[in-house]
Amino acid sequence: MFSLLHFTDLLQPQWYVANGGILLIMFVVFAETGLFAGFFLPGDSLLFVAGVFSNRLMEGVIPVENEILRLTLIILCISFSGVLGNIFGYWFGKKGGQRLYEGKDTLFFKHRHLNDAKKYYDKHGSLTIFVARFIPFIRTFAPIVAGTVQMNYQRFMLFNITGCLTWTISMVLTGHYLNAFLIEKYNYDLSSNLGYIVLCIVLFTTIPFVYKMINR
Repeated sequence: MFSLLHFTDLLQPQWYVANGGILLIMFVVFAETGLFAGFFLPGDSLLFVAGVFSNRLMEGVIPVENEILRLTLIILCISFSGVLGNIFGYWFGKKGGQRLYEGKDTLFFKHRHLNDAKKYYDKHGSLTIFVARFIPFIRTFAPIVAGTVQMNYQRFMLFNITGCLTWTISMVLTGHYLNAFLIEKYNYDLSSNLGYIVLCIVLFTTIPFVYKMINR
């Protein structure tokens, strides 16, 4: 059983860097995009923190002091996990969707919901899979719904890969180069105040989604 302290640790991206390194980060990215239970895990903030700690993450993995090589490997490892997570989510949704199509309407489920979702994904599925990478909660469920409504798999994979690469590159490089800039210009290391940085990232990525849902 986790204590309260352990649970709060799971919400702090720097904990994953300190306790599991790149392998744990890869698992978290996979779980957040491929498993229902992963929706609460840090995504954007974890990638940002991975950029801040990029040198530490690759200690013992790449013996050569090559910044570009280290960043490239981090981006490829995380992107691979994210793409694989979406594939698993799609597969899970496709398997579960068959039962939904065969089942009857209930109080909590109507077949028209599936039909509406399919029409939406037929029209906006590509953009949804791509943009969902940047939106907490949505990136967990978007591939599952895509599988449920049987979105074209080739189109799904194209935007799965491009979306994941864009998300990973933008977040990791922002963390790395912003931290390097602040250290060089102001002798300020982001790693000393990551709590505030992470909070800002969470609020920035979550508030627009919550606002839209409330308006609906």
